[in-house]
Amino acid sequence: MSTLTATPPRFSLAAPARPSRLRPTLTAIVVGLVVVIATANLGIDWNKLAEMPGELLRYGALMFDPPNWEKLPRALFEMWRSISMAWLGAILCVFLSIPLGILAAHNVGPVWVRIPLRVFFAVIRAVPEVIIALILLTVTGLTPFTGALALGIAGIGTQAKWVYETVESTPVGATEALRAAGGGVLEVTRWALWPAAAPALISFALYRFEINIRTSAVLGLVGAGGIGSMLSNYTNFRQWDTVGMLLIVVVVTTMVIDAISGAVRRRIMEGAKSHGMARSR
Repeated sequence: MSTLTATPPRFSLAAPARPSRLRPTLTAIVVGLVVVIATANLGIDWNKLAEMPGELLRYGALMFDPPNWEKLPRALFEMWRSISMAWLGAILCVFLSIPLGILAAHNVGPVWVRIPLRVFFAVIRAVPEVIIALILLTVTGLTPFTGALALGIAGIGTQAKWVYETVESTPVGATEALRAAGGGVLEVTRWALWPAAAPALISFALYRFEINIRTSAVLGLVGAGGIGSMLSNYTNFRQWDTVGMLLIVVVVTTMVIDAISGAVRRRIMEGAKSHGMARSR
């Protein structure tokens, strides 16, 4: 009667091969060369870098030691115009980007609709708000309405991208159930995709308003009105104490709006999570 003996497993004691570092090294070299070439073509006077801290302190003292509060009422009015500009731009952007972004989602629109829309969004994202404002200035003139239109049009590219990415990431259970019951695109969008994506889309809309607040000040520098125009004028006149007051108004207003909008966005998302957990139970 023969007995079967188990052969013990053999373990290799050889050390594993070291991974190749050639690709990361070449990538680092290429990136470093690009940075060096780009920096060399900027014509930077490196000797002035040592003077920059002193210059910043000097201009800081001119602006804030102390700031001039005589123009505060007008600054608040112009800040309100910038907020109005940002709000109108956000409404226009959201009103257009939500339906267009939903159509660009792969689980909603056909390919002959999705591809042109996504190319359109990419083109808009490639054009800065200032360029759009300069183009609109020839049609609408130097008014805050120009700034609102520029903010609304420029935000469509990014906002619509957030919309279709959010719609594409929604759970597929409700969508498949509606399609199995014979629902079409409109029914699936209304009763499956929109309830799941609405909290995130509303949060993104508020975030667009926050972005527009900051951008509206920049658009004012090119004549679109608001606090940016006032800031540009007093900077050109070298009235640094008034410029310091304007900067304080811009920073404080932006921080307050960011805090309020952030609290609302957190409330929306936390409510959506709680609602989703309750439904899962």
